[in-house]
Amino acid sequence: MPHPNASPRRPDLVVFIADQLRADHLGFGGNSVVHTPHLDALAARSARFDHAYVTCPVCMPNRASIVTGRMPSAHGTRHNGIPLHRDVQTFPRLLREAGWRTAAVGKLHFQNMGWGWEDHQLADFEAAGFRGTGWLERPGDRDWYAYEDLHRHLAERVALPGDYYGFDSVDLVVGHSDFASGHYAHWLADRGIDPRGARGRANSPSAYDGWEQVYASALPEELYPTRFVTEHATTRLKEFAAARAAGDDAPFLLFVSYPDPHHPFTPPRRWYERYTAADMPLPRTFGGAEGPAMPHFAAMAERRGTPDRDATVTWAIAEEQLRHAMAAEFGMISLLDESVGDVLATLDELGLADDTAVAFTSDHGDMFGDHGLMLKQFTHYEGCVRVPLTLALPGADAPRGERNALVSSLDLAATALDLAGLPRHHGMQGQSLLPLTRDPEIRPREQLLIEEDEPFGLQGLPGPVRMRSLVTESARLTVYDTVPGGELYDLAVDPDETVNLHAGKAPALRAELTERLARELVAANDSGRVPSATG
Repeated sequence: MPHPNASPRRPDLVVFIADQLRADHLGFGGNSVVHTPHLDALAARSARFDHAYVTCPVCMPNRASIVTGRMPSAHGTRHNGIPLHRDVQTFPRLLREAGWRTAAVGKLHFQNMGWGWEDHQLADFEAAGFRGTGWLERPGDRDWYAYEDLHRHLAERVALPGDYYGFDSVDLVVGHSDFASGHYAHWLADRGIDPRGARGRANSPSAYDGWEQVYASALPEELYPTRFVTEHATTRLKEFAAARAAGDDAPFLLFVSYPDPHHPFTPPRRWYERYTAADMPLPRTFGGAEGPAMPHFAAMAERRGTPDRDATVTWAIAEEQLRHAMAAEFGMISLLDESVGDVLATLDELGLADDTAVAFTSDHGDMFGDHGLMLKQFTHYEGCVRVPLTLALPGADAPRGERNALVSSLDLAATALDLAGLPRHHGMQGQSLLPLTRDPEIRPREQLLIEEDEPFGLQGLPGPVRMRSLVTESARLTVYDTVPGGELYDLAVDPDETVNLHAGKAPALRAELTERLARELVAANDSGRVPSATG
């Protein structure tokens, strides 16, 4: 029997998420060096959104925005280290409530993964008066919010609840690349590999001496986390196909989230050697002269070649370091591409492809040498905030081709619900992409907002830090709450964001964008709570 809330038969949905993948590190994103034939073929039969931006260029906040359709300031996961609330409304949960079968494979990162803060960051917390853990102190909550803790997974086999943020089942990867944990760690152990050893730089058959985050994994390719995700994704598809053959016509959602190409850059040896460092292209802005830099960027440049004490934070990279990191990352991307191809081939072999919509995106980007910088956080340059986003709808006449309108990671949730014929949940702030697939000339928004909150600071940028950016089709304005000044780029004449106009060089543009940013901030206020009475 169909579920009482279900609409007439709707397409199934597969959502691919890459980790820390910028839009132009793919063939269809304009990169002529990296080899991504399967993703290029997917993009060729998709509507391709070439101006897709994150809500925040950091993992947890934007991943939470992808599933909730809400800004970080609304869903509450404002920065890494704040778990997504267990009762939050997500599009997988709404689909599940409407009778869909829902499964997730890979990295979710809706909860903390078990890494602690650096000592200097804790000092910032102390100075800011941070105390306690708020709602995590409620009885029973602490265990619930430890489902993605890598140490817990190494100590025991952790079974996730039957409704984990809306997913019936989860095959979990915790962490990144060569050091991943979660259900993957026990999958390794079942195959004779000690998840606490046999990995890491110390066991690498080939490592780059210039940065500890670049080396070949000692793991056989078939046991690398990317292959775990692919194997379990294909298994879930087979289960969906078997249920369909047995008469269960419920549509399905499969969320396939690869932990690569996030650093450390540690592909298996074949992929580590796939690209040569000397062949890697330097970004146009790597060593170019720029206008007035923000103080924290200038401080990074003074330490060029020395990574931040926190291995996740933006730093100024040297040319040789960049080339080696890029070669390894391209290897990870090509392995990911081959793996996505395997999942899509399985979808076709099982007879599911003709009725399945397929989306591909990333949780955020990476500076990767733009303006001489590496990684992410504390920067809203294009390399960090713009991501790949494609949507392939079923049917031979499905819309395809480039779409130039501004779209957001927020829009995936609204699009999934629109595909399912379900209304948006109150408080969702994204917009469905389906009208834009049908009419490329539609402009659903004139601007979008990017938020970033960090509980600690950097040299030149005192913490805690709050950044807000307004992005239009022709400009970007970024303001910071702890330092004077800001960033203003006229993208129509300066698409590489090389000349900062904020300090009086374009007063009319600055005034216009400041007013538009103020209006966008008002519009972004959380309206998710519905009043139950007049008072």
